[in-house]
Amino acid sequence: MDNIRAHDIIIRPILTEKSYNLMRDRKYTFEVDKKATKLEIKEAIESIFKVKVEKVYVMNVKPKPKRLGRSEGYTRGWKKAIVKLGEGYTIRELQGSL
Repeated sequence: MDNIRAHDIIIRPILTEKSYNLMRDRKYTFEVDKKATKLEIKEAIESIFKVKVEKVYVMNVKPKPKRLGRSEGYTRGWKKAIVKLGEGYTIRELQGSL
């Protein structure tokens, strides 16, 4: 996959306490393009980080209503992907202090 296209699919990693706990099971969480498919996400992760992807879990995060004074609105909706890597693979850039 073209490296520029791969960086358009993978927007950013999600680094929270819950995602750090998933990293122990070789599962990494990313925000991805809303139109990306599981196969495109798999190929993008493999080309960017040079790892073998075993499984891809995808979910759409729905917008939530928010208020600021009298003005009302919604947060943005986005797509989240949890990627499980093959045995023996890790993404060192995202490991942090694990």
